[in-house]
Amino acid sequence: MSDTARKSEDDRRGEPAVWTRDFRLFFTARSVSTLGTGMVPVAMSLGVIQAGYGATGAGLTMAASIVPMALLVLFGGVFADRFTPRRMMVGADAVRVVTQTITATLFLAGTPTLWHLMVISAVNGTAAAMFQPGLASLVPRIATDVQRAVATQRTSESFMMLVGPSVAGMLVAFADVGLVFLIDAAGYGVSSVCLALLRLRGVPRAVQEGSIWANLKVGWREFRSRTWMWGVILIWAVMGIAVFGPVYPLGAVIVNDAYKATGYGFVTSAFGAGTILGGLIAMRIKPQRPLAAGALAMFFRALEPLSLTLVPPLPVMAVLHVVAGAGSAFWGVMWMTSVQTQVAPEVLNRVHAYEVAGSIIAVPIGQSLAGPVASLVGAREVLAVSSVVSVTGCVLLLSVPAIRGLRRVVAAT
Repeated sequence: MSDTARKSEDDRRGEPAVWTRDFRLFFTARSVSTLGTGMVPVAMSLGVIQAGYGATGAGLTMAASIVPMALLVLFGGVFADRFTPRRMMVGADAVRVVTQTITATLFLAGTPTLWHLMVISAVNGTAAAMFQPGLASLVPRIATDVQRAVATQRTSESFMMLVGPSVAGMLVAFADVGLVFLIDAAGYGVSSVCLALLRLRGVPRAVQEGSIWANLKVGWREFRSRTWMWGVILIWAVMGIAVFGPVYPLGAVIVNDAYKATGYGFVTSAFGAGTILGGLIAMRIKPQRPLAAGALAMFFRALEPLSLTLVPPLPVMAVLHVVAGAGSAFWGVMWMTSVQTQVAPEVLNRVHAYEVAGSIIAVPIGQSLAGPVASLVGAREVLAVSSVVSVTGCVLLLSVPAIRGLRRVVAAT
């Protein structure tokens, strides 16, 4: 079906067109690159652990990627406004083709040193900082129903996150960690080509005037003027240290010890299956107060660290991860739709950069502390605290009037 015919059919149904040529390219780019993204955390965690660096090494390697992203993503937002988001995103993907190929070579050649992996992770984090800000501003340029487009994109990414961990677990168990990184490099290559072919509509004029610091100040002023946004980010910072940071490195150790690498891949894939469910629900449900609805769904996220604390039979753990993933995905769609529709296009890249930086800057702290703290009090005890903090965070989200009262709006164009 042609784009014109598809649009006419959508118009007859009273629905804005989503599956345009450009959205299909964007959908492909995000899907193939997310397949590798879903594989890499499992492969890196298991590869580092098998190399003898333990949970602390896994946490440091992950933190090495997130720290530069958190520190540099603000500049990524400015550069996206100055040089256009697409150029920055294509360049970032090209860099990661090279870095992931190098990582694959190191693992295939033998046992890499921890500092090599941390340096490569830092370069990847820098590339991600240049890529991420433009991601929010592309969707309103290629789709008129932003929530439906975001939910469709997230559902595809969730499917890849479902497939990726299982494939990674099998490759690590029966082949080599390096193969995972070769697949990831290929995914970034496809993504860069698809993004380069996009034809964007209504692109805001590139920012030419003012210094980088002046542009950053404009972004900060826009960010801090929205109580609902910085309120969420403050809560997310606490949850980053106590919940999101410890789950991966400690979860990898706990599940690997109990059910081996394939079991860890299976449990992680179950979380991915839940995010597919959450994305499908978000395609159909459009609450008038999206952040309030998302916060209610996020209560289920506490089941992830709780299941790792209790270590139930593998099928039970998988079910709990499915429910946790569904709640997390529904919140993610509500949040991204709110950001993309509530902020004017000419400042969206910079505002998005601030909310991304605030969301992730605490995660590496939690990842770095997870191993040492777990060695003192126990991994399962740390994750028990994570469960409590997760629930408390959702209560706080609903207690802030600006967050629970934010109403749904049509995309800003």
